[in-house]
Amino acid sequence: MTKKFLIRFVAAVLIVAGISIAAFAAFKSSDKVDQNLVFADRTLLSGLWDNYKKIYWESGSGRTLDKQQNDITTSEGQSYTMMRAVWQSDRATFDKSWDWTQEQLQREDNLFAWKWGLKPDGTYGTLTDQGGQNTASDADSDIAVALLMAANKWQDKTYLDDAKKIIPSMWEEEVITVQGKPYLAANNLEKDSEQPAIINVSYFSPYAYRLFAKVDKENNWNGLIDSSYELLNKSMDENLDKSSSANLPPDWIGMNKQTGAIAAISGSANLTTNYSYDAMRTPWRLALDYQWYKEPRAKATLEKMSFFKDQWQDTGKLYSTYSHDGQTVKTDEVAEGYATALAYFSVVEPDLAKDIYDKKLKTLYDQNTNSWSKEMTYYGDNWSWLGIALYDKKLDNLAETLN
Repeated sequence: MTKKFLIRFVAAVLIVAGISIAAFAAFKSSDKVDQNLVFADRTLLSGLWDNYKKIYWESGSGRTLDKQQNDITTSEGQSYTMMRAVWQSDRATFDKSWDWTQEQLQREDNLFAWKWGLKPDGTYGTLTDQGGQNTASDADSDIAVALLMAANKWQDKTYLDDAKKIIPSMWEEEVITVQGKPYLAANNLEKDSEQPAIINVSYFSPYAYRLFAKVDKENNWNGLIDSSYELLNKSMDENLDKSSSANLPPDWIGMNKQTGAIAAISGSANLTTNYSYDAMRTPWRLALDYQWYKEPRAKATLEKMSFFKDQWQDTGKLYSTYSHDGQTVKTDEVAEGYATALAYFSVVEPDLAKDIYDKKLKTLYDQNTNSWSKEMTYYGDNWSWLGIALYDKKLDNLAETLN
């Protein structure tokens, strides 16, 4: 890798209210493309997967380590490893990760405690002093999708049976009903809370609910698809706590459980309406629904995010954090920010997508070592890989033909 390219990833993960928010990672790269970078994209993906396992996956136990945060393990981290493993046809890693997840994180209701690690008394386990026994609905959903894909790919009904225990429990514990419509809440606490429900729209995964509807006929997963698109667009359209909206999805919102009105979450400096490390997953989830199912609402919602096109064409950069009205909050550039925004460009502006991939992501791969040229954060590694894999159309719907 030429020395013209300097990449710096420094960060931790900020975890709030039972949900993981990736912390900031510094990133810089040249706008010039090294023409010597010639390799097969599948080599990049497989090489980075092997490198990820060396750094963030504990082969002896099967748990994924967040090394930027004292080697904690989250249900989110386990879900990312399981999804990547099945897409990489790595059954050994998948099984080891799933076994550990079941043994250490799965609750009596079949959902998953979100945070596990070194406890104050020196032992390891669920970090109940930090609310770690509660759930994160995005992780539960991603684990279930990974199991459904594994069941179909490896023709093993055991995975399907495991998923069938998780999916209805998600509906029971994490889906709230407001004015007759179902909505995915951020965790299992919102259903019984008297406060506005905490919602993270980047958790919405319409492609997952289509699969869930195939195996859980008792619950209205198709209705959750509709409400997810409706609420996501509403969160982008409304000004929330600003005087205008840049049509960016927010990291967090609160929903009045009687009226359905949404607003910024009051009293929290961390659960903001910024477009940042949470919201950046939204374009990826929409683009995957479009790739798998050609959902017109996915494309229409992505088209509203023309802010990204304007920023790239005006400045040649995308920053990690913008306010809901489009003001720059943080001026660091991060690989995962480019990789997830790449999902928008792939669907709406494919020519610009290639430009961004060539200038901001391809250059981060060291073909001599089959690794990132500089070590990434746990979160950055996962979402950079997932973003590149989606751009390269390597995330097949492995559960499409599941009966």
